[in-house]
Amino acid sequence: MRRGKRGYSSKPMSKQILRDSLAVRRILDVNLSELKDDVIAINRVTKVVKGGKNLSFSALVVVGDSRGHAGFGMGKAREVPMAIKKGIEQAKKNLIKLNMKGTTIPHQVLGRYGSAQVLLKPASEGTGVIAGGPVRKVMQVAGITNVLTKSLGTSNPHNVVKATFAALLSLKDVAQVAETRSKTVDEISGRQPKEQKAAVSEAS
Repeated sequence: MRRGKRGYSSKPMSKQILRDSLAVRRILDVNLSELKDDVIAINRVTKVVKGGKNLSFSALVVVGDSRGHAGFGMGKAREVPMAIKKGIEQAKKNLIKLNMKGTTIPHQVLGRYGSAQVLLKPASEGTGVIAGGPVRKVMQVAGITNVLTKSLGTSNPHNVVKATFAALLSLKDVAQVAETRSKTVDEISGRQPKEQKAAVSEAS
């Protein structure tokens, strides 16, 4: 696999791949009344037209139920509350189910989108969310309470959020890895079946 400029072997997730991944309408067991939303960034947009300038606002919003479901969206309107409302509706359509291991993530992963890179590492109980800015808000709404993160590259909140979701979409649980490698869950996790343990104890 071709290495990038920073030496990482993983290729950055393209805009089309991320858009297609989020466009899949998944049947999720989510109670919409339990969803929490958080505004990450609000930008003022000015469009110059023949008659003058049209002022509008764009809002970047994340939503989640703190139980492993999260999504993000962007809304644009003439007023800030309407822009936030549109962003929340868009985020609800982009909800995804995350592969979690208790209150943390199952393995280390690097998400890349454009010039933004977000590194996520699992952490032990009691560590908390070691993150800042947009990454912290995504972790909070998703329900990941113990994780180590590092944001590399650009600090543009839009690209950072998309890189974070690119990393979360890349998370795999033990069952998926075992199926891909044609092995059992015990072989992947390094645990011996009870029959093998009994045979080893009898032999000794």
